[in-house]
Amino acid sequence: MKKNLLIIGYVWPEPKSSAAGSRMMQLIDVFQSENYTITFASPCAKSDNAFNLNSIGVTQVSIALNNTSFDDFIKDLNPNVVLFDRFMMEEQFGWRVTEYCPNALKILDTEDLHCLRKGRHQAYKDNKPFNKTYLFSDTAKREIASIYRCDITLIISQAEMDILKNDFKMDEALLLYLPFMLEQVSNHDINTFPKFEARANFISIGNFLHEPNYNAVLYLKETIWPLIRKELPQAELHIYGAYVSQKVTQLNNKKQGFIVKGFAPDVNTVMQNAKVCLAPIRFGAGLKGKLVDAMQNGTPIVTTTVGAEGMFGDYEPNGFIEDDANCFANKAIQLYDNEWFWTEKQTNGFAVINNRFNEQKHKNMLVSRIESIINNLDIHRQHNFTGQMLHHHSMQSTKFMSRWIEEKNKA
Repeated sequence: MKKNLLIIGYVWPEPKSSAAGSRMMQLIDVFQSENYTITFASPCAKSDNAFNLNSIGVTQVSIALNNTSFDDFIKDLNPNVVLFDRFMMEEQFGWRVTEYCPNALKILDTEDLHCLRKGRHQAYKDNKPFNKTYLFSDTAKREIASIYRCDITLIISQAEMDILKNDFKMDEALLLYLPFMLEQVSNHDINTFPKFEARANFISIGNFLHEPNYNAVLYLKETIWPLIRKELPQAELHIYGAYVSQKVTQLNNKKQGFIVKGFAPDVNTVMQNAKVCLAPIRFGAGLKGKLVDAMQNGTPIVTTTVGAEGMFGDYEPNGFIEDDANCFANKAIQLYDNEWFWTEKQTNGFAVINNRFNEQKHKNMLVSRIESIINNLDIHRQHNFTGQMLHHHSMQSTKFMSRWIEEKNKA
């Protein structure tokens, strides 16, 4: 039987720009290996950094918000599975999918919990400790409702699984822990990586459209880097990331060894040339792609509690986790100077990639869960009364708002 997957993307995948882009490509790879015919649709404009999905046999379609053209599109496509990229896409298009393809399995990929990320950001701006007042926001109400309206939701971080189960009291039957699915780092790879003595300088990397990344670079510039540079006056910190704006480029100062490099066409090359990766992330959610890049390329890290959240589990980190600026700087210096420490942390990183993010293990879990729900879809939905309730017309504000906008646009 032919299997059709429709992915409704918040943005077009940019695997070289963001961890979210890499995550989407991993999901596409899983469904292709299961012989799905895949259509990727998005209402977003496409940037130059967008991956050409046609090149891997995925059909690309532009769709419009608040427009009945999507209704005809979804009826003609008649997908078996619909995957929403972030809850905003489920809000926009989920009710249309339910109306015209009621038997399609609906999957939500959160990327990260937006309510957690936004709540932490607000607490940071308020200079207050993060607590449930910040977590239980209007964003949370929208996001949790979206999770209930779907048949299964993919959660990238174990920490976020715990928050959904413990704080929001969600049924685990509606959730699947699915972190990055990564290829093994082989002994051959490890032996080809530049050694300690062949590497130089520090690296920071991240998409600058993502506010936690810019904040981390600013924190490095103003607080942490001067402490490191005082002890290592010849060292440089190279700042990489897509979408560099003027507020980023103006931080460049060659005299201070703080050098803004911009977009990195090949993250592996720049990461392998660096000795230590710095990621002083003060708010955010999900898993940090920069830490994965560092581990895959044998580059030890120094990060914060927020940066390390959900990343290491029971495994030793590939570096140090410090929230105090002075301690952060001292650990960075220690890693940079001490080959024994550096090598030990590098080895830890390979173990994390090969075990915690084992591609085959998580892929098998995803495929098995999807097949199980598809084969028992009616029973699965009966156990989710909250989801049924949210599909009732009295609860469908997103549908009627969309209809109203649609009519307004016609006028």
